[in-house]
Amino acid sequence: MKDDTSRLREITAVLHRYHITRGVTPEKLRQILEDLGPTYVKLGQIMSLHSDILPKAYCNELMKLTSEVKPMLFGEVEKILNESYGKDWKEVFGSIDEEPIGSASIAQVHRAVLRDGSPVIIKVRRRGIATTMKRDIELLHKAVRVLPAAVPRLRGIVDLDMVLDELWSVAKEEMDFTREAANMEEFAEKNEGIAYIAVPKLYTEYTTHHVLVMEYIDGFAINDKAALSDRGYDLTEIGRKFANSFIKQVMDDGFFHADPHPGNVKIREGKIVWLDMGMMGRLDDRDRRIMIRGVEAIAMHDISRVTDAVLDLGVFWSKPDRDSLYDDIRDFLQRYQSKGMGDIDLAVAMSDMMDIMKENHMSMPHGMTMLARGLTQVEGVLAYISPEVNMMEIAYQRLIEERLKEPDIKGELGHIGRKLWRMSVNGSEIPSLTSEIMKEYLRGKGQMTLDLKPTDSLTAVIDRAVRNLVIGLCILGLLVGSSIICATDLRPKILGIPFLGFIGFFIAVSAIIYFTSRYFIRKIIRRRRNRPRKGRYRNSIGGRIR
Repeated sequence: MKDDTSRLREITAVLHRYHITRGVTPEKLRQILEDLGPTYVKLGQIMSLHSDILPKAYCNELMKLTSEVKPMLFGEVEKILNESYGKDWKEVFGSIDEEPIGSASIAQVHRAVLRDGSPVIIKVRRRGIATTMKRDIELLHKAVRVLPAAVPRLRGIVDLDMVLDELWSVAKEEMDFTREAANMEEFAEKNEGIAYIAVPKLYTEYTTHHVLVMEYIDGFAINDKAALSDRGYDLTEIGRKFANSFIKQVMDDGFFHADPHPGNVKIREGKIVWLDMGMMGRLDDRDRRIMIRGVEAIAMHDISRVTDAVLDLGVFWSKPDRDSLYDDIRDFLQRYQSKGMGDIDLAVAMSDMMDIMKENHMSMPHGMTMLARGLTQVEGVLAYISPEVNMMEIAYQRLIEERLKEPDIKGELGHIGRKLWRMSVNGSEIPSLTSEIMKEYLRGKGQMTLDLKPTDSLTAVIDRAVRNLVIGLCILGLLVGSSIICATDLRPKILGIPFLGFIGFFIAVSAIIYFTSRYFIRKIIRRRRNRPRKGRYRNSIGGRIR
């Protein structure tokens, strides 16, 4: 194991090689992480979830990171299995394929057969990966304290130490296979009543912190259109059920697959099989209700309700400007005003909304950022296998059906009750506040504060007027001062006028001539630009008359 000093030298060498002080483009950041090694690749993949902090271009580039690395030797795999079980692995498995079917930064995967003949998949964690990743995270914490000006968009705006702590927390969850096993069991339980959804069988008796054993799933990748069509599958039906399943996970369960790329979703025996549940997203009941409220408001183009949902959901980095947020959301809704529900791309709409939140210095709960990535991947699959399926339309239909089938009377009454309570509390204060205002007015102590927000054009006019006034006062001062000097008998003299008075008059007159001529020249140029060309006029319908 390399010590911190040698590892820090390696990191510094990589950063120097990419000239990090000249700036970090999205592509350069991806290349740096790839050169730094598997642990940084995994960190980059987790960072790609933070679309509420990182610009969209960086998140998109980091999503290209692949964690395929050199596989462990089979002898090393055998040692890890023996240590995890406390006995020879041959007492558990009849055979294990020595060649892995996948080798990532945290673990690698082998096909195997249990002693009873059941085909399984073994996921084996790399030895020392937790220690290595923890050390690299600590080095990053040190780097943050001396962060150069190469990334000014992040420094001072986001608590990078907090982001690194969250990355480490997510990475630890992925490295603990008992957590992934618990995710599989919870997912299977929440989707037990859905006939077209399946989860691989988990062998808990053979699963440890370092080893995960589950049923082998053959089937076909969900985006393998040729194979699915040849076997009589309806791609539109698959796309609709796939979207329904994901929306159900989000809106009903608040527990969803955060990495639903085609490699993690297979079709087998008419069922959609969800795989690899090391990274799952969660929405608590409050966030889920706010999100549903936001979807309803977007569908009804209700600016105030969307603004309220965003304010309830997000966390401000600085003092909030509700007016600015309201204007941004109004522009956002106007882009979708002419579109029907079936024409709105839910992933794009959510991405646009997160951009608005970033511009207004807001961050979203971690579960929402994971949802944004998941939506993007689901939309990508749908666009390829069944482009006619629209997630926004399905989500809204599901919302209406749920409202009609099981109206949330308790939630609605609670919402109305809170509004009435606020109205009663605030309303009871109105008479006393009015009385205080009138008393202050009668005493001549009434005050009014105006928060003026001038437009750019008005600000430019005011700046120009103030500048001209200052210049005029300076010229006037020169003229007055020069006149006073001329009334004295100071020497030397030029043309019978004291030298200092002559210089003052000369500068003042020159300034008057310069600014006056500049004003008239600009006016002539502006008039000529606005004058229509001779012999060429446009009629009211856009044609030309010669």
